[in-house]
Amino acid sequence: MEPLEGYTLMHEHMHLDLSYVKHDPDTCLDCFEQTLKELQELYAKGVRRILEVSNIGMGRDLAWIQKLEKRSGIQIVTSTGFYKEPFLPDLSVEEMAALMIEDLKSQKAQVIGEIGTSYQKWKEQERKVFEAAVLAHQETGALITTHTTLGTLGLEQARYLIENGVDPDRIIIGHMDLSNDLHTILDVLALGVNIGFDTIGKTNYLLDERRVELLCELEKRGLIDHVVLSMDITRKTQLKDFKGKGYAYLLDTFVPLLRKANMKETSIQQMLKQTPNRLLGGKL
Repeated sequence: MEPLEGYTLMHEHMHLDLSYVKHDPDTCLDCFEQTLKELQELYAKGVRRILEVSNIGMGRDLAWIQKLEKRSGIQIVTSTGFYKEPFLPDLSVEEMAALMIEDLKSQKAQVIGEIGTSYQKWKEQERKVFEAAVLAHQETGALITTHTTLGTLGLEQARYLIENGVDPDRIIIGHMDLSNDLHTILDVLALGVNIGFDTIGKTNYLLDERRVELLCELEKRGLIDHVVLSMDITRKTQLKDFKGKGYAYLLDTFVPLLRKANMKETSIQQMLKQTPNRLLGGKL
């Protein structure tokens, strides 16, 4: 995958369905025209690539994504794997690994993710997903991107993957902004992995001003080149047409907050351009 000049959002959903478990129609993200309109707006603002992390069991729809890609002009990188409980199938490690490897080798997907753990608990079937992801990574070299529930167990995820032979720079530990704890974030980054500040705008969990504070602390420590940014849109009501913030909030509102806090422009470009290019422009 070639490096791009534009911005990349590193943890998004454009077709997602968790409603079969959550019993909430808002968690079925299936609004083609509304999503397309937002992607066209993103393109006009300089976005050229999005990592779509909806995987098997999350309502992944590759034909839908291909249509969005063609009509928006934005390259959409797709994912394989399994999410977290209670969204996991009753499959063995080997069966899950085989499905991931098939997706990756056939180019149905380019990335393993988002694979996750529950809040402060790593459940048995979730461990099997991580085992399967390691096997698929060993076979393909694919980037692994994770889900931490409210920023918990990020350190454990990173250690497990590294101890099982995954190159730290082929790992993104997701939602680390939601840990809201600088020491935890620094401990994870000390392992050499990348992290996602990828729930931007979800101020019901954490104020964006606090995200800015944490990112500025990481910049001071020379760690910003291991951070990627995104919104993690997962509900219809997060789209602009349904009175939500929309995907462009990251560029329109959050990036100006970083500039107001005197973050260097090179650091902002690093998180939105250079680091995504490093992670997605290598072996997939």
